[in-house]
Amino acid sequence: MAATTSFTSSFTMEPPHVSSKTSPLSLRHLAFSAKAFSLPSPSLSLRSQPRFFAPLFASHTDTNPFFNDDFDKPREECGVFGVIGDPDAASLCYLGLQKLQHRGEEGAGIVTADPESNKLQAVTGLGLVTDVFASPESLKSLPGTMAIGHVRYSTSGAIAALKNVQPFLASYRFGQLAVCHNGNLLNHDKLKMELESRGSIFNTSSDTEVILHLIAASTSRPLLSRIIEACESLEGAYSLLFLTSSKLYAVRDPFGFRPLVLGRRPNGALVFASETCALDLVDAKYLREINPGEVAVVDLKDMSISSACLMPPKPRKACIFEHIYFALPNSIVYGRAVHESRLAFGQALAEESPVQADVVIPVPDSGFFAALGYSQASGIPFGQGLLRSHYVGRTFIQPEQHIRDLSVRLKLSPVGGVLEGKSVVVVDDSIVRGTTSSKIVRLLRDAGAREVHMRIASPPVVGSCYYGVDTPSEGELISNRMDTAGVCKQIGSDTLAFLSLSKLHNLLGDEAPAFCDACFSKKYPVPPRKYEKVEEE
Repeated sequence: MAATTSFTSSFTMEPPHVSSKTSPLSLRHLAFSAKAFSLPSPSLSLRSQPRFFAPLFASHTDTNPFFNDDFDKPREECGVFGVIGDPDAASLCYLGLQKLQHRGEEGAGIVTADPESNKLQAVTGLGLVTDVFASPESLKSLPGTMAIGHVRYSTSGAIAALKNVQPFLASYRFGQLAVCHNGNLLNHDKLKMELESRGSIFNTSSDTEVILHLIAASTSRPLLSRIIEACESLEGAYSLLFLTSSKLYAVRDPFGFRPLVLGRRPNGALVFASETCALDLVDAKYLREINPGEVAVVDLKDMSISSACLMPPKPRKACIFEHIYFALPNSIVYGRAVHESRLAFGQALAEESPVQADVVIPVPDSGFFAALGYSQASGIPFGQGLLRSHYVGRTFIQPEQHIRDLSVRLKLSPVGGVLEGKSVVVVDDSIVRGTTSSKIVRLLRDAGAREVHMRIASPPVVGSCYYGVDTPSEGELISNRMDTAGVCKQIGSDTLAFLSLSKLHNLLGDEAPAFCDACFSKKYPVPPRKYEKVEEE
């Protein structure tokens, strides 16, 4: 069972009055409608030096016993889930996180708020959601009608370190505050150096902790104003959930890089999640997205929802890889059904790159709908030539290369009757490093495939992501080093074709400029920056 930890401490209710130094929050309290986001937001700045602030995180050795040798996909950064106004908040959060497990498998956690005791409590741990909450007592230790939860892959911060597992629960001068974060902050290093120069002490290597320090340092009141002030200092991607003893806050960055949706259960409880599939699981009706640049506040007292604008709106830049690979096909992301997008990508791929073949097969599971679309558009029969085992975790490093090469067979098993003697079109969603693709080609040939034609339902990945997706460096991206002919030779397929970027834009239509495609185009909406560390004299 994965290691878990629980945090509890007394909570001091935040003073309800507003300081004279507070920014004009009345300009930000706007109606719960999309019209709110056309109003400008007055600038807020870090007005004072932060006080000493040490979140209550457990220390843990930064070890990573696993290595996914055949890993050839970008890894989604995280998934967040929140519920307010339900007596089974912790259990619902547990179920929601299980549905979002594909977004992060390194760690999971839940924080609940019990308004009767004015306390926030947390359980976090390494491993899958079912590992962290394997004991029935773990959920029983999380009372309350509000909860936020998180599943994690590391993008910023050490891999497999318990201290980096969210939600983070901290105590500061106004009491307790919990936060979970989906995304990545580009100016994390700069902000951390500024805060450390003013006396802050960091307990994790996660960029999310910077947000807590900024909130603690703010002199604004109430908490909504402090959250807004903190977010105005951030650059990059963030979908955030904050929890106090009486309210839940949902925040999305002005570009809308990462998804965040809102739903309502039959009993009136409100639910926030990274994907709509998690809403469906807990019987919550999808209401809408949290808009880019919005902070939505739900008050447990009357379940009222208020909305405010973080800052002047910016052109939306939603991550296109959500529709290519990350999200589950039964989700609606950025207002589009994911399975419909993938079906269309496959159909367009068949139109752009036809080939004479006997059968079209997907690389399971994310290539399924693209392969189905390719089959429909080409008229080539669809078949399940590869079966995926869902009972295999990450593979340990093995000393011999030929043993490591066998690891792909743990996850993908060929169906000889579908492949033997056939010319096969194998459809995948993307190629990143090329390692898995080459193993799949060999696997199909060993199973008797006469020809193997690789078709990729996305453009070549040539740039690293800086907005919350764990991708290799550009030097490790095979399409950044080679042209399509070179990649084809490297992976050993008879032919290889990618969906063109222009075709992808055509499929997105008028919404194409609203999607971030920097991993394909290297056109970064927020350019990555490097900051020099100031050494102690």
